[in-house]
Amino acid sequence: MARPLLLALPAALAVSIVPAVVVPTAANAAVVEYQAENATISGGVVESNHAGHTGTGFVNYDNAVGSSVEFVVNSPTAAAAKITFRYANGTSTNRPMDIYLNDVRKQSAWSFNGTGAWTTWATKTITLGLQAGSNTIRTVSTTVNGGPNLDRVDVDAPGGTPDTQAPSVPGNLRSTGSTSSSVSLAWNASTDNVGVTGYLLSNGQTVSGTTHTVTGLSPDTEYTFSVQARDAADNVSGVSEIITVRTQPGSGGDTEAPSVPGNLRSTGSTSSSVSLAWNASTDNVGVTGYLLSNGQTVSGTTHTVTGLTANTDYTFTVRARDAAGNQSGASNSVTVRTQAGGGGTRPHDVNGLLRVCGVQLCNQYGKPIQLRGASTHGIQWYHQCSKPQWWDALTTDWNADFIRVAMYIQEDGYETDPRKFTDLMHGYIEEATRRGIYVLVDWHQLSPGDPNYNLARAKTFFTEIAQRHKDKTNIIYDIANEPNGTSWARVKSYAEQMIPVIRNIDPDSLIVSGTNGWSTFGHSDGDSPSEVLNNRVNATNFMYSFHFYAQAHRDAYLQVLDQVSSQVPVFVTEFGTQAASGGGSNDFTMSQKYIDLMERKKISWANWNFSDDGLTGAVFKTGTCSGTTFAGTNVLKPAGVWVRERMRTPDNFPTS
Repeated sequence: MARPLLLALPAALAVSIVPAVVVPTAANAAVVEYQAENATISGGVVESNHAGHTGTGFVNYDNAVGSSVEFVVNSPTAAAAKITFRYANGTSTNRPMDIYLNDVRKQSAWSFNGTGAWTTWATKTITLGLQAGSNTIRTVSTTVNGGPNLDRVDVDAPGGTPDTQAPSVPGNLRSTGSTSSSVSLAWNASTDNVGVTGYLLSNGQTVSGTTHTVTGLSPDTEYTFSVQARDAADNVSGVSEIITVRTQPGSGGDTEAPSVPGNLRSTGSTSSSVSLAWNASTDNVGVTGYLLSNGQTVSGTTHTVTGLTANTDYTFTVRARDAAGNQSGASNSVTVRTQAGGGGTRPHDVNGLLRVCGVQLCNQYGKPIQLRGASTHGIQWYHQCSKPQWWDALTTDWNADFIRVAMYIQEDGYETDPRKFTDLMHGYIEEATRRGIYVLVDWHQLSPGDPNYNLARAKTFFTEIAQRHKDKTNIIYDIANEPNGTSWARVKSYAEQMIPVIRNIDPDSLIVSGTNGWSTFGHSDGDSPSEVLNNRVNATNFMYSFHFYAQAHRDAYLQVLDQVSSQVPVFVTEFGTQAASGGGSNDFTMSQKYIDLMERKKISWANWNFSDDGLTGAVFKTGTCSGTTFAGTNVLKPAGVWVRERMRTPDNFPTS
């Protein structure tokens, strides 16, 4: 995890506009440069202490929501123009901003991801429909981290004939579904001579794609809809065909029961639990849950029944239920015998040596499994948390399958005292082994972002770790935490130099490596995952790591995780429910989307972090590590309560 850059910034100031620089590019157009230091600044300061900027300086936004820079730009005609922002972000945290044109928000929370260093400048381009004459373009920070350092804005000033051609009318507006409170709509895309930028629904909502669900409606009521297309020059198409849709009746009028759940089956058992799955039911309104014959209510189509007796037969059925309380008939019955008692039941006792099989992590029986664990904070700062009661909470209260030990290399870490930190890691490995869980040895390189900078140190460290622990079967080697500001080719080269160092000593244990773009398969850098997928590391029993922070890394990141995990083995070695700094507000809704995907695809994960630091991502309340009470929820922050609930549910570790 990247540590936030803490800056002490002066109060807001305002600077008057000075003439812009015109760079001719074609007969009918010119790129006009507007320097940020000459714009109107509210919540920021002009600085020049980072090389590579143009003009006389750049704007350093205040670390606050609402810091802004406003440019006044001119256009000879009303037309679409390409607006390019030149910026630097020396942190690993996205610093999104809203983009306003003439006081109308055109882009919400537009990402300005890390560039690797404050002296590394990047550009982002958006197309906006300028009016003839004077226009204002305002950038407004949307998080407590403020915006990136902003150097200038380039306006590809339109020339020649202005764009007055409206998009074509959207076709085939239709309803794709409804509930008692919502209507889902879809339509065929419009075309435009420049490009369609969005769609306007007749209820006043603006949509970027060709589908939308209108919510907050009344049951059993007719609603009428139409849609229009809009382009970058704010030309609006004609109105589509008009459709009328009736919402579903409320619960009082629904008497139709769901269909019977199909194919109830056991997907595994232990000496004290049985895991069940079944095919989803359908309903005229919607299924809201399932009732098991043992009295438990379940929202999904899988469940593990716990607290059972060893070597005993149990019989189950399941019924579906809808929002009106209608219940289906009972499913087929299934009888399952729990495993015989005796033998180890701890995560490593059951699963043994881990192997990659296809794109999944498998146990000693060749069965796909999901491991769920917690990451320490940097052990150079929070080793004091490592007490017997802390380990007890991790293994018996949280039921963790593994611990990730975050050993930073720089930032007061390994490079300051290699002997001390190697010995600390030995201690964590031995304690995890004694407690029957796996241990992920995290080489937590962060800055510099190119792992090759620490190649010699890594070889020394992992040689000793492998030599001492090569006969253990609970070791996971993570050779690069978050490569950033570097190419995948550089990361791949590093991995293919490091892996033989370990393999020559420990030929069997699992090895993991981060990917470019802070372990997002390049996505945070704007790169395509295909760079990794088409140039894979030459290694066996190897997995690629993926990191996300749900408050900042939303559906696009989720889609990348879904895509790459279908093609290569992926281990989520770090995630949080907050921003990438490990702080800020929690987004449990987005986090649950990730949890559901990882459960469905059996992607193992580690949560950041099992400490009491002051940020919201640390699971324990500040000061907990100075005491001896770590179990239960009274000592937890909201993120800790949420993650604990999802980690401590029974595992499904199939053995046959």
